[in-house]
Amino acid sequence: MWRLFQFPLCPFSRKVRLLLGEKGVGYELEPELPWERRDEFVDINPAGQTPVMIETQRDLRLIDSQAICEYFEETVAAAPMITGSAESRAEIRRLVAYFDQRLYAEAIAPLMRERMTRRLDRQSPDSGALRDAMRQVGAHLDYIDYLLDHNRRWIAGPALSLADLAAAAHISVADYLGGCAWADHQSARDWYAGLKSRPSFRPLLAERMPMVPPYVAHYDKVDF
Repeated sequence: MWRLFQFPLCPFSRKVRLLLGEKGVGYELEPELPWERRDEFVDINPAGQTPVMIETQRDLRLIDSQAICEYFEETVAAAPMITGSAESRAEIRRLVAYFDQRLYAEAIAPLMRERMTRRLDRQSPDSGALRDAMRQVGAHLDYIDYLLDHNRRWIAGPALSLADLAAAAHISVADYLGGCAWADHQSARDWYAGLKSRPSFRPLLAERMPMVPPYVAHYDKVDF
């Protein structure tokens, strides 16, 4: 059985969990708070970051969300998430990188710092930094609107792909932390509602970060 080391609001772990859910791969969750730098976890991954997946029977260790997703994409035929022509696959990978790098660095990480890390440290958020983070979330939702409005049923094209899972993983953290102004982003809202209704999303919606409850009442509701 696979073991996934993660914490509830890690967007990269969420991306992996969505992929595993779509493919029907079973796993057990191992709670891990990477900022605690637990010795046993650092021994597993010296970078000290989640997610990490371990299959003890085969002594197999997978580190980094994209490496994990690519591994299961190559080894599990069900529900392929990087498909189509070479050009289509390149577009999927481009968008995954965009969301994992720019969306995370510009919006999700600052929002997590202000509304998760500071709360765990019993500190008040920096109001200016929080406004900037929420403004960045809105800018990235604008981009998702743009992609969906240009003849795309899903973010990267006509089929659900890893790009959708990556974007939704990050946006779900922003939504949990009250960072999404959905009234201004109808296309992105409809897309996200469709993803929330999928069975792969339900475990994420049911999970809570200790000491940090959702900032919005609609977080686990498909209709919002």
